[in-house]
Parts: sequence; structure tokens; C-alpha cells
Amino acid sequence: MKELGNKIAQKRKDAGLTQTEFAEKLFVTRQTVSRWESGAVLPDIEKIGAIASILGTTCDYLLKDDHPDTPAAPSPVIGRLLKAAQGKKVRLNFFEEEADLDLFNNVCVITDFEGNWMKAEADTKKGRIEKLIPVSSVLSLEYVKEDE
Repeated sequence: MKELGNKIAQKRKDAGLTQTEFAEKLFVTRQTVSRWESGAVLPDIEKIGAIASILGTTCDYLLKDDHPDTPAAPSPVIGRLLKAAQGKKVRLNFFEEEADLDLFNNVCVITDFEGNWMKAEADTKKGRIEKLIPVSSVLSLEYVKEDE
């Protein structure tokens, strides 16, 4: 937990942001940022993509120990596929061992992607959810007609 906090603190300082400025960009309190940086608590998974984006790094760098701080670009084919699907209704099919039960067999919208991660939103039985998922867990995607 401490490693993630240290990475956030260092990248925030490198970006020239105070805790207050960083917190405002993420719509959280300065105290929340302080708790993340001290390792007292972890950021919600939904915030990781925004944190990485604001700090100019990748989710992989923030979440994985000993991962280099170099943006990991998806393969050109995957990047083109995700760019074309961004903002459209899709149904994601996952590799069996990596299935995301919240998104499995639900119509969702890919709202963003970076490196090896994508953010998807869906209306589920639990209500509207937003998830950050690894691109590598997706076997395929199928476009859904707008009227579904």
C-alpha cells in the first residue's frame, strides 16, 4: 500500500501540484490525497485512471511493483479497435479465467482507454457502474445496436 502512495506523491510533486490542487482535479479532499500518499488507504479503483491521467503516467506504473514509468501503448490494432469502439455500445466477452462478472453479458460503453487498461460504464442490476479493466482480459467485443 505504501508503494502506491509513494508513487502518487512523487508524480504529483514532479507535476508541480500541491495536494490541494491535485485533490481539486480529482474531486476529493486534500485529506484524501494525504491518506493515499501516506499509505493509510488506497484510492478507489475508479480513481486510478484519473490519477494516472493527471499525473502523466500509466495505471500499470501505479498499480504494479517495479513497473517502469513508461507509457505502455497497446498494439496498434488494439488501439484502433478501442478508438473505434469508444463511446459506442458494446458487449465485452472475457477470457474465462478473467471474466468481469459485473460487465459480463451487459451492454456497456468504453469511455476511455490508456495503455493496457480501459474504462467501461454499464447499467447493471446493481445500478450504473464504472470499471477499470485490463485490456488483456477481453477476448472480444461486439457492437450493440443503438435500440438495445
